[in-house]
Amino acid sequence: MCLLTYLPAGVTPDLAALRTGTTVNPDGHGYAVVAGDRLLVGKGLDADVVLAEFAKARDAHPNGAALFHSRFRTHGLYDLANCHPFAVGGDRRTVVAHNGILPAAVRPAPTDRRSDTRIAAEQFIPTLGPLHQRRTRLRLQRWMGPNNLMVLLTVDRRFRQNAYVLNEASGIWQGDIWYSNDGYLPPVWSWSARSAQPEAAGAPWTFRCRGCRSVIDMTEARCPACEDCWACGLPPSACDCWTPEGMGGPA
Repeated sequence: MCLLTYLPAGVTPDLAALRTGTTVNPDGHGYAVVAGDRLLVGKGLDADVVLAEFAKARDAHPNGAALFHSRFRTHGLYDLANCHPFAVGGDRRTVVAHNGILPAAVRPAPTDRRSDTRIAAEQFIPTLGPLHQRRTRLRLQRWMGPNNLMVLLTVDRRFRQNAYVLNEASGIWQGDIWYSNDGYLPPVWSWSARSAQPEAAGAPWTFRCRGCRSVIDMTEARCPACEDCWACGLPPSACDCWTPEGMGGPA
């Protein structure tokens, strides 16, 4: 389902929460930090490396807005080019990162190696109008629908702010940090009854359905107990995490 994290100016990241997000969403990671009149952007497939880079960038520039994204692949290749965030229309002053599955208009053709978000950033969003205008951002939000969440960071002086969260109400504020879903929460320990402590047992992590909390296999699209989507807890008719042409699991 991906995990998108937004940090307002002056807010320190919870690196433990971000690391949990990288575990659940292992298909590439990226960040952006507003550093005065510049955007610092980094991406990578190695979670430890990207997290360390982000922590260093945030420590050096704590007074600007920032975002961090961990990807769970649905459309497009597993590669560096499909890691969020993406420059809008090729303008590196403005980037977007996204959580969800966007409408069919930007889903890649069979021969297109790009993700839906990358296609949207490169081709679709620029057609909606000037993004620095509120009406254009509202148009983008309506087009995405409430189950898609997006963070926009910019140093383009035409914008009144450096950061915008689209469909903010669909996410979660944990203190001063906004998350697109609860994928930042620690997994549940599972251990043998022969041991009183999971640390002593050396047990692996067990992941649970966000709806019914049953143990799930993350390679499957649906929870085996409630048959709803384990990533969002919604029934198939309402879930946007899974598509018939999907890549073997929720978004």
